[in-house]
Amino acid sequence: MKSTDLLLDAFGRIGEEVGDTVEGLSEEQLAFRPGAGANSIAWLVWHLVRVQDNHVAEAADEPEIWLEDGWADRFGLSLDPADTGYGHSVDDVAKVRASAELLTGYADAVGERTRRYLSSLDEEALDRVVDERWDPPVTLGVRLISVIGDDMAHLGQAQYVRGLQQRA
Repeated sequence: MKSTDLLLDAFGRIGEEVGDTVEGLSEEQLAFRPGAGANSIAWLVWHLVRVQDNHVAEAADEPEIWLEDGWADRFGLSLDPADTGYGHSVDDVAKVRASAELLTGYADAVGERTRRYLSSLDEEALDRVVDERWDPPVTLGVRLISVIGDDMAHLGQAQYVRGLQQRA
């Protein structure tokens, strides 16, 4: 099995889990926050997809789907269109409201671009240095694994919040 096959599988699981996590929830349920400073399901899913979109677009030297394909307009959030959610305040988190269909639509679009990009890579491409600000410098393979780890952590958080919301 090639490394790119493993990456394709991992990113495919993220897309499936996004759909399962938001399925059947109303916009109100997706906005549920179990505490004053907690993140909502909508914010967690939006953020994890935004980060994947941002990082894969940068690696592929392509524009972000969020901006290029009009997802920022469809979501209509009162945030900077380039925002990915890093450093959001409690008030910023509250601004991220969306339907399950909008969240899964964006996740599907980003997932498809991610699959296309990963399918175009050979094993050597994963060794390309993409960020020299770190010691050691970050390779494409390490960056993609980092995105997978971050996405899975946020999915677990969103699933936990869903469970809390259903019991509230």
